[in-house]
Amino acid sequence: MRISKAVATRRSVRAFLDKQVDPALIRRLIEQAGRAPSGGNLQPWHIYVVTGAPLAQLKSLMEEKIASNPKGEGSEFNIYPPELEGIYADRRYKIGEAMYNGLAIAREDRAGRRMWFNRNYRFFDAPVGLFCFIERYMGPPQWSDMGMYLQTLMLLLREEGLDSCAQECWALFHNTISTFVQAPDHHMLFCGMAIGYRDPDHAANNFPSERAALEEFATFIG
Repeated sequence: MRISKAVATRRSVRAFLDKQVDPALIRRLIEQAGRAPSGGNLQPWHIYVVTGAPLAQLKSLMEEKIASNPKGEGSEFNIYPPELEGIYADRRYKIGEAMYNGLAIAREDRAGRRMWFNRNYRFFDAPVGLFCFIERYMGPPQWSDMGMYLQTLMLLLREEGLDSCAQECWALFHNTISTFVQAPDHHMLFCGMAIGYRDPDHAANNFPSERAALEEFATFIG
């Protein structure tokens, strides 16, 4: 697959087939993604991969956590700016409505929307769950590096016919996840990622995801 096709076909997949992924392939792609750029070659990302019986155990644990504490433990960072407004707030609203409209879950059906959202904590039934951590003292440039690693991984996954969904919602249960994967205290959870083969027929994978026109974000000088 050409890089351009991988970029064009990558999307946040929220329904996966009941099909296992070769562990050796996952190991190879996670290693290969380490070629992503990072300032000073710091390579600040720390990756944990969960599959098989441990993944099933985590899903059961998360059912208990959600039942007792549905709002989570509180993120250690703002997933969205508190003052989000204008075009950015509009885009967030539109993508959410597009997804729920595609799923036929009405806006007033708060219970239905919450049930769907909680599928995040099953990795949308993907066979591979990934967590990405970073050292607490790292700054915005290193967080940018971490994003480049994750994007590189997602494109490599597409090249192999796999799909993914990056999930910052896992940061809402950072204590639970840090304990589960036995991450050191000086590591902060950024996000999770579901990895597997997309269900091509599921409505969650077929709603429109608009992108801004070139003129909205690019300025050419000279």
